[in-house]
Amino acid sequence: MASLTSLPFLLLLFTALTAFTLTAGDTFRVDLHHRYSDKVRQWAESKGLPATWHPEKAPVGSVEYYKDLIRHDRALLSRRGRSLAATDVYTFAAGNETVRVGTLGNLHYALVTVGTPNQTFLVAMDTGSDLFWLPCNCKQCAPLTSPLYGNLEFSIFKTNESSTSKAISCGSSQCNVPTSVHAACTGTGSDCTYTINYASVNTSSSGFLVEDVLYLAKGDTGADIVQTPIVFGCGEVQTGSFLKSGAPNGLMGLGMDNLSVPTMLAKKGLTSDSFSMCFGADGSGRLNFGDKGSPDQSETPLIVDNYPFYNISLERMVIGNSSTKSSFTALVDSGTSFTILAKQIYQELTTTFTEQVTETQISDANLPFEFCYQFSSGQTKVVLPIVNLTTKGGSQFPVVHPIVYLVSETSQAPIGYCLAVLPSTNINIIGQNFLTGLRIVFDREKMVLGWKKFDCYNSETSTGSPIDKKASAPSPGAQAPSTLFPEATQLPGRKSWAPVLSPSTILSTAFSVFLMVFGIF
Repeated sequence: MASLTSLPFLLLLFTALTAFTLTAGDTFRVDLHHRYSDKVRQWAESKGLPATWHPEKAPVGSVEYYKDLIRHDRALLSRRGRSLAATDVYTFAAGNETVRVGTLGNLHYALVTVGTPNQTFLVAMDTGSDLFWLPCNCKQCAPLTSPLYGNLEFSIFKTNESSTSKAISCGSSQCNVPTSVHAACTGTGSDCTYTINYASVNTSSSGFLVEDVLYLAKGDTGADIVQTPIVFGCGEVQTGSFLKSGAPNGLMGLGMDNLSVPTMLAKKGLTSDSFSMCFGADGSGRLNFGDKGSPDQSETPLIVDNYPFYNISLERMVIGNSSTKSSFTALVDSGTSFTILAKQIYQELTTTFTEQVTETQISDANLPFEFCYQFSSGQTKVVLPIVNLTTKGGSQFPVVHPIVYLVSETSQAPIGYCLAVLPSTNINIIGQNFLTGLRIVFDREKMVLGWKKFDCYNSETSTGSPIDKKASAPSPGAQAPSTLFPEATQLPGRKSWAPVLSPSTILSTAFSVFLMVFGIF
């Protein structure tokens, strides 16, 4: 066999200098040289090509050396229509933690920082709407202090105190608000005003749109803080639930329209067009922009149609050893405290569930839920039927925590539980309680909803086994493991009943059932 020795060439795809040697002994050797190596530089100079590296400007191992490598990689990916930023995950500057606050509508809240100098707000996270707004230049806003806030003292955003804040004018392309947000302009030079009405009765926010910087942290460590301009609402007037205990310090719509924060971050090329939220049973949570989940998560297509929200198709519900017949579409909404089902779907779930529990159903006008059950004397554990939602494509969406416990104010002991669902005329919403125990991925690039049983304290691993993407319905007689009653502590509540959110813990602070529905319908 002929021998080809020392045949150097620049392999552009891998930016490496390669030498091939073929011998009669069928030996094939490839020498790879880094594009910034001395050999590649010497070879380029001998051919009259531009030097690939200047050691006098960027010594090996120096900061400039690595910056130059990154610049080259970004340029290479850019020519291929890709971006390094597309794989980056960002969180809020204060961290990716969210927390469910019982006295503030049982919604998940995060610390969000904006403006120059920066100000931080406790903002409710809502996948059922689009606009991010803050109490701002207030004419009618929630109080800054309240017994419901505990030791927290809120602030309002003042546009004239932020050097980077500027009002959006009616003539600006940024005044192209979502269809769910009503804009009013009196002229091209006037402020782009907005009014957004929410599903909760007589609840709204109105004001004008502004642009200012949002502070984000890059990656899991959060070591790199970045500032990116975004558009949000300067909420001058709030009504309804916003003046009581729902989102008193602002609300961030995480929907799919052009003014939602995930959309703006993706359009800037800062993140991929996806984000995740984790909902822990103890009220903890996580939110990560740009997170596309993991290969072992279950998925189902998102149904957008005329409504750009996170709707999914459900073929049936599986409750223990039975399944329902009706298929339906439901909105996945972190801004709704408890799951809401249209009358027929509601009846199928509650009837099938009641048939498979051993506790006696009770009726009390003071209870917020219709289907509640009382423990027998001396009962120390409860066995529940497993509840799964079969999605389009066959993946099983597990309802890990379908109930809330009841405790007696007088004896401080658990005395029953309620199936935490509410009826509606024609709306189906998978609320926050049905999302608990899962990491939910809102992937708008693939147009799928992903989920996985997850430990919100660990950003990489799940506490449960991966869910089979094509899992079949549970076998007849399927039931959840026995749940021991937690130690009870006294809870002020309505007369003799005090509902508790978590099925595995008793809250040690005051709790009242204040149902929030912040979706736009």
